[in-house]
Amino acid sequence: MKLHLTKQASDKLSKINKEHYSYLLIWYDTEDCGCGVNGLPIPTLVHDKKPTEIELESESFPALVDRQQSIFFTKEMTLDFANETFRLSSPEGILNPFISPTRLIEGREDRS
Repeated sequence: MKLHLTKQASDKLSKINKEHYSYLLIWYDTEDCGCGVNGLPIPTLVHDKKPTEIELESESFPALVDRQQSIFFTKEMTLDFANETFRLSSPEGILNPFISPTRLIEGREDRS
């Protein structure tokens, strides 16, 4: 799997990464979505890599995805930043059109 960060996304990520997070985790949030297959892909910054996570190919910032959740994502994804929001997309379509920069820094350090 590959994650491309546009220059705008990479620049904004650098600006908001004041805690010096090591990875960008792309995870599939299913909380309050009804069941385990309904959810929303969300990128968030984390400090470390868990044993269940695999690294994505990414040229500008190390990225991860949970091995089991990888079925919800496409082989190629792009993270862009425009109009004060991030957007996660793939060649097949938009995965999450409105991601607040503060959402990225809320972290998922509680993940098990």
